[in-house]
Amino acid sequence: MAEKKRLIAPSVLAADFTRIADALTLAETAGADWIHLDVMDGVFVPPITFGAQMAAAVRTKTSLELDAHLMTVNPSAQLDFFVDAGVDRFTFHAEAEIHSHRLVERVKSRGLKAGISIVPSTPIEAIIEIMGIVDQILVMTVNPGYGGQSLIDSTLDKIRRIREIREKKNLGFLIEMDGGFGPSTAARIWEAGIDAAVMGSAFFGADDPKKALELCRNAKRIS
Repeated sequence: MAEKKRLIAPSVLAADFTRIADALTLAETAGADWIHLDVMDGVFVPPITFGAQMAAAVRTKTSLELDAHLMTVNPSAQLDFFVDAGVDRFTFHAEAEIHSHRLVERVKSRGLKAGISIVPSTPIEAIIEIMGIVDQILVMTVNPGYGGQSLIDSTLDKIRRIREIREKKNLGFLIEMDGGFGPSTAARIWEAGIDAAVMGSAFFGADDPKKALELCRNAKRIS
């Protein structure tokens, strides 16, 4: 089954791009598990962020797993670049790839962990057929494109349903979420059944990022 540790992946999208090395050191010393790379192309989502060249530069500055999340059209065309950049996990959107099964197989054949992601308006039925072969499912808990957004509560029901399917079918993928994760929301997000949380502005914008991460990792719901 999936890993039991509460994994947290700071997103460098929320960091100061002029001080990426410092941001990575901060994430490592704070106890982060992965580094999340939000790759946006200006087509699938409005902004343009960065691509494989940035990922390769990040790779030289950290030993943490690099979790690449491609919010792009035609993600299959980017795979080789990200393999060469040294990322460990390659997640693409079901909405952007017609041949998802084929791409998952390609990702895994290149030695990377393969992930599939869905936006808040996409039902989980869109990915049921490949749940048995992916390494992780990334549920967008905000509409992708911008950091600092508020959690869409209805996406937690989607996470619960994915968890139930995983348990029923005894599958091994991780459940990851991206959007609106912070000290005020962490407890109910963990409770929904995720394994890994992307932490953006709540980490890099905190007065004490290490304390913020620890609060989120150890959050318990009181009710």
